[in-house]
Amino acid sequence: MIAGYRAVIDPKAVGRGFSVVMNVEITMTDRQTVEDFETAVAALEEVTEVRRVYGVPDYIIRVDVADGNEYERFQTEKMTKLPGVRHIDSRLTMKLIKSAH
Repeated sequence: MIAGYRAVIDPKAVGRGFSVVMNVEITMTDRQTVEDFETAVAALEEVTEVRRVYGVPDYIIRVDVADGNEYERFQTEKMTKLPGVRHIDSRLTMKLIKSAH
């Protein structure tokens, strides 16, 4: 029943108040590409949630960073270099209405 306990950190208090939801498509040529991408994206400290979904996009990823400049740097220097990334579509959070946290 209880899946676990965790501390919920206020993103603004730790300099990560800028939240972005990314729709990511990868080139799924083989299972290894999928596994390599998932391992690499999960290891990125800015990434707070990763979901593989049915259809397009292949993944929905939440990223929490300090501001727009840091997000641009994250996308350019980290995300675009991950294995198999074909397309990234970003959505900036205007206002968080509800969260499970």
